[in-house]
Amino acid sequence: MKRSEEKPMTLLRVLLSCGAGSRRRVACAIMQGNVRVNGETVEDLLHPVDVEGDTVTIGDEQVKLKAEAPVYLMLNKPAGVISTTRDDRGRETVMDILPSKYRDLRLHPVGRLDRDSTGLLLLTNDGRLTYRLTHPKFNHEKEYLISIEGRLKPKEKEKLRGGILLEDGITSSAVVKEVNASPPFNYSLTIREGRKRQVRRMFDSLGHSVLALKRVRMGTFKIGVLREGQVREISFQEVSSLLDGCCRR
Repeated sequence: MKRSEEKPMTLLRVLLSCGAGSRRRVACAIMQGNVRVNGETVEDLLHPVDVEGDTVTIGDEQVKLKAEAPVYLMLNKPAGVISTTRDDRGRETVMDILPSKYRDLRLHPVGRLDRDSTGLLLLTNDGRLTYRLTHPKFNHEKEYLISIEGRLKPKEKEKLRGGILLEDGITSSAVVKEVNASPPFNYSLTIREGRKRQVRRMFDSLGHSVLALKRVRMGTFKIGVLREGQVREISFQEVSSLLDGCCRR
């Protein structure tokens, strides 16, 4: 097979640029031996790939190496929906509730939002945006509205602001505020991390069960008036503004 004269790209970069998944998902697939190049298993992230002449598969699925036009969506996720592209237990996923025109674009969720939580979830086929929003070094804020029974004591607020020891380490400083204009929510919490079920675990450690949790902001992206289950496309200007901000950090 005749190979392209262009300089090959690395396997990791190719898969990210064509929207094969988040950086973490793609890197894990490669290192676990689930990726093949021209029929041969490759576990090297930097393995050279010719997008014109090579064939790459993840599992049994062949990857389209030519990058598709980037798509950026903002979804107000309802409760009970899984933040993943597929679920082997047959539960409803965010892909199931997207308008049909978006379902074949190889989109993936950016970051986590657990099944019981609602609110802002971004979906894209742009690995660069996923990386910029999820990698800890970029330090993007995530803002949540929270409903708990009763009120936080002053000492409990200080613990949230100073960091709470969880089983996977101490959390970074959080911003906690009381809210009155968004029932049933009575607090907002802003953090710069994205650990699994982190907000719920932080409040559990203080003896407060979270009754409802809604994410309203990720970085510069705000959910605004978007209703549950609704989707809107994010403009290139909005994405560029976020990425430019990353570069200045």
